[in-house]
Amino acid sequence: MRLEGRSVIAGMCVGQLGSLLPHVVVPSILAAFLIPEWQLTGAQAGLLAGSGAAGYMLTVPLLAALTDRIDARKILIAGSVLNALGTLLFGVFASGLWTGVLFNAIVGIGFAGAYMPGLKALTDRLAPGDSSRAVTLYTSSFSLGVGLSFLVAQLVAASWGWRAAFLVTAFGPIIMFVVCLVLPPVEPKPAQGRLLDFAPVFRNKTAMGFVLGYGAHCFELYGIRTWIVAFWTFVVLRYGQTSIFTPIVVSVVFSLLAMPASILGNELALKFGRHRAITAVMFSSAIVALMIGLSADKSPWLLLPLLLIYALTVPADSGALTSGMTMAADPRYRGATMAMHSTVGFSLSALGAWGIGIALDSAGGPSNPSAWMAAFSVLALGIMLGPLALYWSRATAPQA
Repeated sequence: MRLEGRSVIAGMCVGQLGSLLPHVVVPSILAAFLIPEWQLTGAQAGLLAGSGAAGYMLTVPLLAALTDRIDARKILIAGSVLNALGTLLFGVFASGLWTGVLFNAIVGIGFAGAYMPGLKALTDRLAPGDSSRAVTLYTSSFSLGVGLSFLVAQLVAASWGWRAAFLVTAFGPIIMFVVCLVLPPVEPKPAQGRLLDFAPVFRNKTAMGFVLGYGAHCFELYGIRTWIVAFWTFVVLRYGQTSIFTPIVVSVVFSLLAMPASILGNELALKFGRHRAITAVMFSSAIVALMIGLSADKSPWLLLPLLLIYALTVPADSGALTSGMTMAADPRYRGATMAMHSTVGFSLSALGAWGIGIALDSAGGPSNPSAWMAAFSVLALGIMLGPLALYWSRATAPQA
């Protein structure tokens, strides 16, 4: 049996949910388990959480660029296996900061063979006119997968311990492995030039604007995803339990809202113009981040609506940025452009997780409201680099 047409889109989205099941296990258990057990500072916790993005960033240029030369499905199979293996190793052998960093980096390397090669495997099997909404569905299903990862990791850790959270989620990437077996084979056209020649990508100013904008988006997104559980744990400890809105519920809802937000953001980009819509979303997100920081010592009933609005603004530019990049990319170098997109994005993801930890340490630690003001200010500053990148790309791109 081979998947065809819309079944390819559905299969790849389901497969991605499996690939993402281990994705935020570390952020999910940081505050309750790893920080106290391993006696981590905020910067060390951010380094541990960001090590997965660092492993991803170091290997995705090669793996994504290879998809211009071989069927991305083959890379996707290898990445899925390594993703599962790294997760299993963390659950069995991690015993402190540096072993945790090592195994989480292996997970990141595996995911580097899964996410962008998965996007390339999808777009290679679609007609050109089907790409924008299909890419947005694929990227927005990322958020559903992250929500499931938050939910499963925290529930399993609470019931059977943090190591069990890794052992259970290690089975997720096998779903993508199975999907790959039923994808129709597609061999890319023969590529020209050297494998890691990114000069044509850098010359494409339009595509690079979306790439750099995506980097700003990832800084903000991964920064808040890494620390959302710790932030709401701070709120709960300061004011007491807020009905059903536990850190588990808040982190899952925050992630799940990203899927409709990303789809809506792309639709707005199609209607009002991609640059205009993305810029408006990024400005809005920076404002909401600052409002949360200023209200960090206020009632959870004030913070919760702000956090839910932030859950919409943070991911609303994701699908528009990624689909904009794929459409702006030269078809001959689409894999290399995706590699650059992911490299910049996940480099700044790692920096976002670590940078928030440093901000928390420098302002008194995560039990101090002023530290969360510093953290959300850093998030706001990071996302404001996105409109600058888009403005630069339009100002420097050759005019038709």
